[in-house]
Amino acid sequence: RDVVGILCLLSVAAALDFKYHHTEELEAYLKGVHAAYPSLTHLHSIGRSVEGRDLWVLALGRFPTHHKIGIPEFKYVANMHGDETVGREILLHLIDFLVTSYRRDPVITRLLNNTRIHIMPTMNPDGFEATKVPDCYYTRGRYNKNGEDLNRNFPDAFENNNASIQPETQAVMNWIKNETFVLSANLHGGALVASYTFDNVTGSLKGYSRSPDDDVFIHLAKTYSFNHASMYKGMGCDRQTFPEGITNGYSWYQLEGGMQDYNYVWGQCFEITLELSCCKYPPADQLEKFWRDNKAALIEYIKQVHLGVKGQVTDRNGNPIPNVIVEAKGRPHVCPYRTNEHGEYFLLLLPGTYVINATVPGFKSMLKTVEIPDNTGNFSALKQDFSFSEVSIRSRAASCPKTPLYQDLELASAATKPTLHILVLMTVMLVAFK
Repeated sequence: RDVVGILCLLSVAAALDFKYHHTEELEAYLKGVHAAYPSLTHLHSIGRSVEGRDLWVLALGRFPTHHKIGIPEFKYVANMHGDETVGREILLHLIDFLVTSYRRDPVITRLLNNTRIHIMPTMNPDGFEATKVPDCYYTRGRYNKNGEDLNRNFPDAFENNNASIQPETQAVMNWIKNETFVLSANLHGGALVASYTFDNVTGSLKGYSRSPDDDVFIHLAKTYSFNHASMYKGMGCDRQTFPEGITNGYSWYQLEGGMQDYNYVWGQCFEITLELSCCKYPPADQLEKFWRDNKAALIEYIKQVHLGVKGQVTDRNGNPIPNVIVEAKGRPHVCPYRTNEHGEYFLLLLPGTYVINATVPGFKSMLKTVEIPDNTGNFSALKQDFSFSEVSIRSRAASCPKTPLYQDLELASAATKPTLHILVLMTVMLVAFK
């Protein structure tokens, strides 16, 4: 009987049709893949929806069950709006492509050997199941069971978000906190464009909300757009035009409580939003074309997790130091990027010369100049370690409050008019000594 069960699971993994997979079928498929490829995959639920459905994540890689030092973490999240369905299905086909190509395709093999890839086909299973009549434009299935828009539900760095945090949102926030995610994308529908941080702004800035890593975000968005079958043409939908198929989120429309800004500010993870279909819930017979149009872009985008520089910060005894602030000079994050529990840092940077600043609170900073090549083809960022010979303590845990950090910065600026650099330093010091 067990043999028959395994054969059934293997057949589920082997045959993935181009159709919409409801909750039971999606779960059966993911369980079948894990049964067929147990050493390459790790299937787990990061929480439950309002109606109690599991929020499944399949992790893939040479070490799928846990973080391995030096191997960056990548994620794709789809279907956070339940009626935007293309991403949900193409992520199932991405899973199928990755597991069947491993050890057959040298590029996919190297990618999986050097990256841990997390795939969440649906963040809003309740909304998907609630969408009884597919529609290209709008249905109530966009929202979760409580009627909340999950992409307006995260803490916001620019203004107080009064929305009550939903179980699906909290599960993703916990997931982000527990992993060292470096790069991510969330998959939507209703347009054809790659949108990047920031989605919001303090005050009445006109036209563009620029992050300290704007050049990297433009590169990431273009990587997807130019490897997509048609996104790069910039035609969009319904007479919308997006030059080169990309847009700054705020330039398109202002959005409070979005997931991509949350990832960047509090998760130390660069995330972009991929709008993949003019019709939010297209007929199933179009799914095969959507997979073909996105396949190369999905793979090429994952490779970008190997941009820039990574390394470990250790004390005089060679022990890792967590919570060390590691930033590239001239790119201060409002919530400083810090090393994880293994003393690791990952900074996505385009090829060029940078000064990397490592700061253990209470000790002198260490500066190192690095020349960063384009290493995405080698599946490894440049490695640059730091050793603090005078330090033999574990840095205390530190985290930024989930408050509008940019608003706080602007208020301080209005009061004293110091430079942004001094303000960021003040923020860093405040967080360090808290």
